[in-house]
Amino acid sequence: MTGFSRSPRLAKAGLVLIDPESGAIVRMISLQYNSEKLTRSLQVQSSGEESDRSQALRLKGPAVETFTLEAVLDATDQLEFPDGNAAAVEAGLFPQIAAMETLVYPTSAQLRKQDALANAGTLEIAPIETPLTLFIWSRHRIVPVRITQLSITEEAFDPNLNPILANVSLSLRALSVDDLGFAHRGGGLFMAYLTAKEQLAQRAPAASLATFGVGSLP
Repeated sequence: MTGFSRSPRLAKAGLVLIDPESGAIVRMISLQYNSEKLTRSLQVQSSGEESDRSQALRLKGPAVETFTLEAVLDATDQLEFPDGNAAAVEAGLFPQIAAMETLVYPTSAQLRKQDALANAGTLEIAPIETPLTLFIWSRHRIVPVRITQLSITEEAFDPNLNPILANVSLSLRALSVDDLGFAHRGGGLFMAYLTAKEQLAQRAPAASLATFGVGSLP
């Protein structure tokens, strides 16, 4: 028995697509290796003009939160042990890359349906709705998102030009109740995400005025 037999299982980050009506899982995409860095940005949604004193402390909605991360895809291990890894031997990383890319495409069936409606003379055709995407980075961070940018750099190839090493850059924008509404399943998931933030904030170490070298406020 080795010293690693009781090592904790590494949780994976990734994306889960669900049906916005039923909540059924449509697809799950886990990152092969967790990103070493996650960049987050929060844009404050203040209310009114800066010169309007009555609105100085008001927020008109949740902050607009964005995530940026980079993931590595590597088929080297699968190619080293080809038995049981037929997909990697035949197509390298194409299946994993395609799974990421199809997140930002309507399906071919949806496009054909739109074309049929247009040819039938339908006056107004609603934009195609996609499954709801959830970004999961630990049990503390499960948030509905929209993918705003996907960039893939393929860095190595097998003799058949199948990519075997790639870097994926992913930008996500959190979807709040401002985007989805409270009745939408994604709106409920956002509220759970915000509630989790508030609960974690209550566990942060407390400070006192003495921490800032101040005895009392003026």
